[in-house]
Amino acid sequence: MPLPKSAFSNSNLILLAITYLFYFGQFGVLMPYLGVFLDGRGFSSTEIGELFALITVARIAGPNLWAILADKSGRALRVLQLGALLTFATFSLVFYVDGFWALTFSLALMMMFWTAILPQIEGLTLNCVYGHASRYGRIRLWGSIGYILLTIFTGKMIDVFSSEAPIYVGALVLFSLFVTTLLLKAPKVEKNSSQASVSIWHKINTPVFYAFLLSVALLQLSFGAYYGFFALYLLDLDYSGQATGWLIAIGVLAEVIIFLQAGKLIKYFGVKWILVISILLTALRWYLLAVVANNPAILVFSQMLHAFSFGMTHAASMQFIHHYFGNRFQSQGQAIYLSVGFGIGGAVGGYGAGYFWQQGHGAEQTFTLAAITAVFSAISLLFVSSKRM
Repeated sequence: MPLPKSAFSNSNLILLAITYLFYFGQFGVLMPYLGVFLDGRGFSSTEIGELFALITVARIAGPNLWAILADKSGRALRVLQLGALLTFATFSLVFYVDGFWALTFSLALMMMFWTAILPQIEGLTLNCVYGHASRYGRIRLWGSIGYILLTIFTGKMIDVFSSEAPIYVGALVLFSLFVTTLLLKAPKVEKNSSQASVSIWHKINTPVFYAFLLSVALLQLSFGAYYGFFALYLLDLDYSGQATGWLIAIGVLAEVIIFLQAGKLIKYFGVKWILVISILLTALRWYLLAVVANNPAILVFSQMLHAFSFGMTHAASMQFIHHYFGNRFQSQGQAIYLSVGFGIGGAVGGYGAGYFWQQGHGAEQTFTLAAITAVFSAISLLFVSSKRM
């Protein structure tokens, strides 16, 4: 593939797709299997939950610090490249350290730099496709493809080798991500001088944005059990590592399909109702995991709901943020979304899941509470006018 001569060229859009592939491919390595890795290192479910919570805290301050740097400097691509390099370097520490606090520190440090990446990728992509939802969806779906491929591959590597496999695969993926970012081109975004002295606070301090943040935080809180313990849950139910990888991949494959239709669905239903419907389907998904996860057919169906749990909620959220904040506050808007939703919500969800999990004995209770939390996430949006979203 020739190097891109323009940020809007097909080769640059392909590189953006590859960037998504490696970025979310790393999620396919770590999110399902970090618990398996830690379990192999002798961690209890409470310790795993605490570690997830502590490293997720890095997603609260991190995104905002990097976003301010990106917006003030106007060099979002350089921030993206620096974040990718430092993420790879700090993640590599896991090869040399052991024990709860040493691993927590290295992974939290990695997470701090990891938070620099996604807001810049999202903002860069939306600027390169002029905010067009359908074009964005076609590029973003490669993140889902990466998640599928790396999830299946890592599950197989765990079966063939050991629970240490995820860290070796993860290091390779992060290095590949860094190399890809070096090839990207960024469009020139003209600064609007009339907005130069305008604070982002007038965008944040509104009922509609508060409702959106509350919904995102509660939704990510509900994901705590899934991110921390889903793979362990399936292993406890006698599913193999490879079967676990395929089950996770089925969910993300459904996500890929829905991304292809995301633009049309958002245009037809609107951001608000896409979010409400998708979050309610997420609640159903968690309840099915709580009561009938030992039924393979129902388990496959619940995984297919990932199309809505993540695919549609993410696409709709990105559209809302892009249009709500505009170019002037794009990076900071993305950062607030990540730090509050994925940072605070994710940290509380990870800690709570570890507390209730009780080495697998509290699995049904944990997923039931997750379902209830998702219902409240949907309710928080019902009082927002559809025209405001």
